[in-house]
Amino acid sequence: MRKYILFIGLGIVMLLASCGGGGAPSTAIDVVMTDFQFVPNQFVVPAGEEITISIVNSGAVVHNFVIMKLGTTAGQTFEEDDQVNVYWEEVDIQPGGDFSTIFTAPTEPGEYQIICRTEGHIVSGMIAKLIVVAGE
Repeated sequence: MRKYILFIGLGIVMLLASCGGGGAPSTAIDVVMTDFQFVPNQFVVPAGEEITISIVNSGAVVHNFVIMKLGTTAGQTFEEDDQVNVYWEEVDIQPGGDFSTIFTAPTEPGEYQIICRTEGHIVSGMIAKLIVVAGE
């Protein structure tokens, strides 16, 4: 029951966070993965900074969070040859699981594709965007 309440609370926080802030860069990413979507589905981070990422998988299947290199996409499916275009990838997150870690944002500003590489998830719309902005 506690986990269920936590998921609902995280979902509400994510929805509220995605509605405000005007897209200001943040060094924290909080994301909930449901079946076939990231909530929220857009993140703005400062270039070259350490980013804390907290992920909750509230879906019924395994999900993962993969950031592709600038100017690359995985297409409709993630294939073995897409691996060379991965900027950052973390382990699979089991249904009901959560994960937190730190990674360094790309140094080059731009829009980076985020995907769940689980088979069938990209084509089903499980795509997000990492927007990297130059530091001030």
